[in-house]
Amino acid sequence: MRKARIAHVIRQAGALGVAAVTAASTVNGYRPLARTGYPSLWSWVFGLVVTELPLQTLASQLGGLALTARRLIRPVRTVAWLVAALSAVGLLNFNRAGHQAKVTLADALDTGLGNRRRTDSTDLWRKPAGGGLAKSPGVVRMMRIYRDYAHDADISYGDYGRANHLDIWRRPDLDPAGSAPVLFQIPGGAWTTGNKRGQAHPLMSHLAELGWICVAINYRHSPRNTWPDHIIDVKRALAWVKTHIGEYGGDPNFIAITGGSAGGHLSSLAALTPNDPRFQPEFEDADTTVQAAVPFYGVYDFTRLEDAMHSSMPELLEGMVIKQPHSTNLQSYIDASPVSHVNADAPPFFVLHGRNDSLVPVEQARGFLARLQEVSSQPVAYAELPFTQHAFDMLGSVRAAHAAVAVEQFLAEIYARTRRTVEEVGA
Repeated sequence: MRKARIAHVIRQAGALGVAAVTAASTVNGYRPLARTGYPSLWSWVFGLVVTELPLQTLASQLGGLALTARRLIRPVRTVAWLVAALSAVGLLNFNRAGHQAKVTLADALDTGLGNRRRTDSTDLWRKPAGGGLAKSPGVVRMMRIYRDYAHDADISYGDYGRANHLDIWRRPDLDPAGSAPVLFQIPGGAWTTGNKRGQAHPLMSHLAELGWICVAINYRHSPRNTWPDHIIDVKRALAWVKTHIGEYGGDPNFIAITGGSAGGHLSSLAALTPNDPRFQPEFEDADTTVQAAVPFYGVYDFTRLEDAMHSSMPELLEGMVIKQPHSTNLQSYIDASPVSHVNADAPPFFVLHGRNDSLVPVEQARGFLARLQEVSSQPVAYAELPFTQHAFDMLGSVRAAHAAVAVEQFLAEIYARTRRTVEEVGA
């Protein structure tokens, strides 16, 4: 009898605890409960799930409560259902916000490219015979698209084993003698982890389905390796692509570079430092120019340690990545910052960032955007997405699908302008 009573009390307390976590998770999606220290990691994880997969979260919450509600006393059951109802309203609004990302992204492109920009890629590049109608990425599809497109995997581009491997994504019916535009993808992972598989799948599958070639790379990680080994590998991989992508049906004269988080940092830095001998030791003469850059939630300024950086980032950079004190080696941090290399000849940029990013504050993107708009002579587009967390594009959500289409539209406009320029020069 005593054991049954204890079990009953634990059940009621557990239900209230679940209700509290449910409420906190939804509130955290609207306003992250922690942005510093280790709690910010939990804030990020819970925020990412509820904002990118709100309907799945809602189904799990209501399903779990429906299975257990009959064993709860009336006051506890009432509280649990009330909290679930309020949470449901919040989650349904997250679902709406995911769909509304299409509007935010379109406005960003209109502002950056003009409202006469292209809204599709019809007749721009040579599409596969199958038609190339892009599929919605979707969560389930994310689990299988690697085998659908990565037909050339683990190709070596350097001397450091798996750290210098890349994958080439393409449709199997893509003309190997064609000249498809190329997307060059750099994974994130705080410069210490990350892999060419598992990131940017919504974007790469979308473009590959339309007839692009996508290249996803690995690069050397810290703490085993020290900056600038990371960007050197990126540049070496770019040089490899410039030399060899034609063998796979790609156009070495149109390469767009992208990446998220640390990949956003590296893609931006690579785009802004073409052929820079500091980052191309022993291959200084190799061409590493790109025609467009699309960084996602990147770190752009290593010098703003106080007002635009996660609290753990200075320790990470000083202890594991750059391995030099910021106070006595400021120039190393300046050189590693994409914002320091912005110039009038910068390629077109489309910067994407979540307003609720718990790991890389949105101030990083805002500062980078301001510098690009001040200096660059090329188009600059910026999408700041409401209720959006770090790594929002990894789960194949509705928002990720809209982001993939927006990037396609941005690249279509840049590709069309590039082609017109080449034709005018040729004429």
